[in-house]
Amino acid sequence: MLPCLSRRAWLLALALAGAPVAHAADELVLGVLDNSPPMSFRDARGEYSGYSIDMARALCKELGRHCRFVSATIASSIDDLKQGRIDVAAMSLLPTPERRAQILLARPYYTSISAWVARPGLLPEQTGVRVAVVQGSAQARFAAQRQWQRVEVLSNADLAVQLRQGKADGMLAPMMSVIGLMKDPSLQALDLSVQPRREPELTGAASFGITPLKPELRTQVDAALERLERDGVYDRINSQYLSIRVN
Repeated sequence: MLPCLSRRAWLLALALAGAPVAHAADELVLGVLDNSPPMSFRDARGEYSGYSIDMARALCKELGRHCRFVSATIASSIDDLKQGRIDVAAMSLLPTPERRAQILLARPYYTSISAWVARPGLLPEQTGVRVAVVQGSAQARFAAQRQWQRVEVLSNADLAVQLRQGKADGMLAPMMSVIGLMKDPSLQALDLSVQPRREPELTGAASFGITPLKPELRTQVDAALERLERDGVYDRINSQYLSIRVN
């Protein structure tokens, strides 16, 4: 006789097997970064905060949906969306060919450029330069295409660790993340230079990712984001976290 399992036990078994778990009908599961200030991070109380987080909260309110935030990484975001583990990757994703082919991308909410951070005069194109990048990011893809020597990490905050510990010579990251990281006195003490990189692969309109299992969700998200921009919500959130306009 088969054992009689509770609903909770069945859900746990499905999760352990890697199968997508059904969510409550009105619930959206959003994958977010927890260590990428000022875009997305945990504050002193351990709560999610940042530009992308507040955009996600405003989006959920506009949609009239309950949202649950779960920690994710750039590297895991495509697979998480494809498998239905999350409904939305609430992080700034540039439209790389791999992302366009595998997931849905919402209406852009943020204009991103990248920056190279290293000692003055040091460039990633130079032989032997170790370039720190976030695994799965557009910056990591760009560095791999150029066969640069890469040090891949899971979060933007980990980039700073690699520089402080001398495991990387420089980092390539989104400019807004660089601005946040460079507030760290330990990085300021290294006397680093910040150089914008404006290659097409490293700049452009960034979007939230949407699971391809729910194509109707992208239509709903796009309409909600358009209303938020029209109502001035973008500008209010921008002013709270950033000193320059990025939308």
